[in-house]
Amino acid sequence: MAALGNPTNTIAILQKYHFNFQKKYGQNFLIDANILEKIIHAADVRANDCVLEIGPGIGTMTQYLCEHAREVVAVEIDPKLIPILEQDTLSAYHNVTIINQDILKLDLNAIVQEKNNGKPIKVVANLPYYITTPIIMGLFESHVPLDSITIMVQKEVAERMQVGPGTKDYGALSLAVQYYAKPEVMMIVPAGCFMPRPNVDSAVIKLTRHDKPPVTVSDEKFLFHIIRAAFNQRRKTLVNALGNAAELHLEKGSILSALEKMGLSPTTRGEALTLGEFAELTQFLDEIK
Repeated sequence: MAALGNPTNTIAILQKYHFNFQKKYGQNFLIDANILEKIIHAADVRANDCVLEIGPGIGTMTQYLCEHAREVVAVEIDPKLIPILEQDTLSAYHNVTIINQDILKLDLNAIVQEKNNGKPIKVVANLPYYITTPIIMGLFESHVPLDSITIMVQKEVAERMQVGPGTKDYGALSLAVQYYAKPEVMMIVPAGCFMPRPNVDSAVIKLTRHDKPPVTVSDEKFLFHIIRAAFNQRRKTLVNALGNAAELHLEKGSILSALEKMGLSPTTRGEALTLGEFAELTQFLDEIK
């Protein structure tokens, strides 16, 4: 079994199985062993951990995870990669379960119950750019027991997750991540560390799950409906953005009244509000909706 994480062995495996990269799955395989070591270290993978890996590809990072963790669950959507994982690159490891499934359709709570007795797991992944946000939000909103999520994402997406109000990158993703976790960019990974080479650099970001959210609201779903509506029309004032959102059923007068109670101008936009202010606005609007 060849150790992956270098171009020669990766190319050999791809040629052996006549594998063609699928654009629709956003496949870019890591070919830098040094970066792999750093990701395992950043994720703080320990001998008793159960780790969920999303998108193992040909098993490059999975090999490292198997050597450090007690149990690894690798979820891969591309059926063409399953024989490579099962018959070749992961065949020597007895602590890995390979699942050929779309991560967004999987009952992760059941997997955590089965593999880790319902105790928090660690997620480690090199995520396809096109589906980063749905995966992160899916993990948080389904309330899967999580210790941390350490993921490779597009550099701009990583930056978006940790910015605050008033910046152009600040949006619904920033607020959602900060509601559920403490985001920390661990390293920048140049495009040359992947095969095929992507058009942009990546970053490894670690999201350490809060024991409890930093703000309190009586209706979490309503909070995120308000946040999404505020940024769906980010150039509009909150009064118009929320008032135009059909799913919220809010009168513009009610929104004006809530902003007034908070001491905010009627022309305030969503991008100016902190997470705490969105929580306060949600509480006011929840009482009158």
